[in-house]
Amino acid sequence: MAEILDYCSDLNEVRFKSGQNMLPEGERLGKLLVLIEGQVEVIRERTQVTLVDEPGSIFGEMAVLLDMPHSATVKALSEVRAYEIPDALTFLESQPEMSLHLATMLARRLYYTTSYLVDLQQQSAGKRQDLDLVDQILSALVDPAEAGKSGK
Repeated sequence: MAEILDYCSDLNEVRFKSGQNMLPEGERLGKLLVLIEGQVEVIRERTQVTLVDEPGSIFGEMAVLLDMPHSATVKALSEVRAYEIPDALTFLESQPEMSLHLATMLARRLYYTTSYLVDLQQQSAGKRQDLDLVDQILSALVDPAEAGKSGK
């Protein structure tokens, strides 16, 4: 992802203090941030989704591409430096390499999210015996008498 920084070298650099919100959930800002250095967390509905510290990571893309408010808050966990792309759509139109990188990143996220969803569906349908076994073991630990009645 570091090569993304090359496409941004002419852009304004912004700094955030530890604890500062970089992109607030629910607001529509129309901008992207590209991480230069630091660590951030992504929080959706008061739940931490991920920690990010990889230079070149992009934030705000879903809101920009879908023309909607930010679906999560991006918050600095340390001192953070980032490039700011204020008119993100115009920038992406003029930088096809950056747009391709963004599309690849989103496709990768979709792939992993879909795989996770399939695993959850298989588990709930009783098709993932390995995950069902974990549930059975936990149930036996919590209530051994019930586990014995059901033949587990």
